[in-house]
Amino acid sequence: MAIVNAQLTTTQLDVLTVPAGKSYAITNILVCNTSAADAASFDMHFIPSGDSLANKVTRVVNELNLPAGETFSFDTEKIVLEEGDKVSFVAEPDIGSSLTDLAAMISYLEV
Repeated sequence: MAIVNAQLTTTQLDVLTVPAGKSYAITNILVCNTSAADAASFDMHFIPSGDSLANKVTRVVNELNLPAGETFSFDTEKIVLEEGDKVSFVAEPDIGSSLTDLAAMISYLEV
């Protein structure tokens, strides 16, 4: 099993892109609001290779509000991604330099 971590941004952030010749099974996605006082929100997209975030059908989580200190878990569905597919996020509010208080962790297996 492998993991990737990222601080979410106010613009599209491709946290995971499947490399050439690989397939990944997503086992868990966690998004944590690290702020002690402020709520934040995010969109999550599974983007097929060659598609874009502008295609609204890639969105699987829409403007999910996370209170300060809370964590969201996406672990009941298993998603298999193929070469070039992406897991992308857009979050708010901006805490400076297009960063947010949201931290994402994606756990996956190569299949």
